[in-house]
Amino acid sequence: MHPLLTVKEHPHCAEAILALQQCHAEHPWQKFVGVCNEAKRKLDSCFREEKRIKSALNRERARKDHEVLLAKIRKRDVEQTRAER
Repeated sequence: MHPLLTVKEHPHCAEAILALQQCHAEHPWQKFVGVCNEAKRKLDSCFREEKRIKSALNRERARKDHEVLLAKIRKRDVEQTRAER
């Protein structure tokens, strides 16, 4: 299965989405026996690439957020140490 096929939600895969939708429209019954499999494989490949890109961006954002959090913790620890003196 694939996510909802909207070009708006997946602009990176617009060409593959439109190709699969066109194949399904042109072959309403043959699509069940594999006529559109090549278009589906291309769409799946595009979705995998899109997911890889999103994961990399999320991982980078998480690293930055983690560094900010660690900096706040260090700052708090330094302030607590000074207050104890």
